[in-house]
Amino acid sequence: MTMRLENVGIDAREPRALAEWWAEALGWVLHDEEAPGVFDVCEKVADDGSYPFPELVIGVGGDVATMRERIHFDLNSFSLDDQAATVERLLALGATRADVGQAADAPFVVLADPEGNNFCVLDPRPEYAGLGSLAGLTLAAHDAQAIKDVWRVATGWEVTRDEPDYVVLESPDAVAPLEIITRPTMARHEAKNRIHLDVRPIGEPQADVVARLLALGATRPDIGQDPDDPTITWVTLADQEGNELCVLASRDE
Repeated sequence: MTMRLENVGIDAREPRALAEWWAEALGWVLHDEEAPGVFDVCEKVADDGSYPFPELVIGVGGDVATMRERIHFDLNSFSLDDQAATVERLLALGATRADVGQAADAPFVVLADPEGNNFCVLDPRPEYAGLGSLAGLTLAAHDAQAIKDVWRVATGWEVTRDEPDYVVLESPDAVAPLEIITRPTMARHEAKNRIHLDVRPIGEPQADVVARLLALGATRPDIGQDPDDPTITWVTLADQEGNELCVLASRDE
């Protein structure tokens, strides 16, 4: 089985404005609309029109203010001066400083984008030195171990760190890892996530992947999708803590 983490989906009030902001923040490219009102941001576009995955796919969601924030971006830096310059550049673009309970002497800086999505500008770390501006995707969990296997199968990535409260999944490609961190004091509620991940099976039927994830404890959440809409070719699932992921239609490539 081959799986591809294809999209990081973000619900937004003003998707074009937020897509333009993240393209500028990451030094990425705003390219073709995914669909009317949905905007794609990727690291780069080759001369033949291809681009690397994952990309950001930003569209209108529901009431964004009531949604859960469980996934956040970690931005890279390559020296302390670079970290400070990145923070100042992002503040000038419209980011704001955010307090998520981090220690006063935390080596990373927590900011929020113009729609209030928190993210971190990391201090320079050797494990991210070979990556670009996006160092990682961090998923907050009540129990990282409980949801690890769903995300391992969904992404097809290798578990490279497997600690009780900290799990790292890495792609064989040089892309930002998925890090699952236990936050036992995090509030529990049932709202939809602001950010979710889309994965695509390559060379295996979508139904087989869905069945495998359900057997691992994934569920089929009701997020208001119309089961009779023929344009919906993906299957929406959630891990054991209600974090949504979409299994896209299979491809042979």
